[in-house]
Amino acid sequence: MSRLDSFIRRMTSQKILLEYLVEKVNQVDGPVLELGLGNGRTYDHLREIYPEKEIFVFDFAMNCHPSCAPDADHMILGDIRDTLAFCEPRVGAKASFAHIDIGSADPTNDLAIVHWLAPLLNERMAVGGFVLTALKLELSNFETLDKPEGIHPGRYHIYRKVSET
Repeated sequence: MSRLDSFIRRMTSQKILLEYLVEKVNQVDGPVLELGLGNGRTYDHLREIYPEKEIFVFDFAMNCHPSCAPDADHMILGDIRDTLAFCEPRVGAKASFAHIDIGSADPTNDLAIVHWLAPLLNERMAVGGFVLTALKLELSNFETLDKPEGIHPGRYHIYRKVSET
C-alpha cells in the first residue's frame, strides 16, 4: 500500500471514529483534550463536532494553519509530559474526551510515550470519559471499546474510564 493510500485510510478512520464518539462524549461533563496539534486539521474538526465543549490543545509548538489555531487560553505549549501533568488549574475540570495523536513511527519512542501517558490520562479523565488513540495503552480502570465496522484492526483504540481507581 502506498503512503498516500495509508494516509487516506488513517484520516478516514480517524474521522469516522471522532464522529462515532460525539453522542457518547456529549453525555459526559468536561472539556476535550487534543494531544498533538500538528497542522490543526483534527482540532478544526473537533471544534465543529463539539461546539459546546471547551477544547484544550497540547503540543510542543504551534505550526498549524492560522485558521486552525486555538486561542492563547486553550493552547498549552511545551512538552506534553510536563504540561498535561500540571494543567489542572488551567483546564479546570476532568476531561470528557481525549484525542491523542502523538505517536511516532519509532516503536521504542512509542513505548516510552505509553509509559508516561497512561498515568497522566488516568488523572485527567472524568469517569465515563473517552480516549481515542493509535497507541495501545494499559489503563487498569478503563475499558476497551469496540470500534465501528470498517476500521482497520489495531489502527486505533477507544478507551472509556470506568472508575477513579
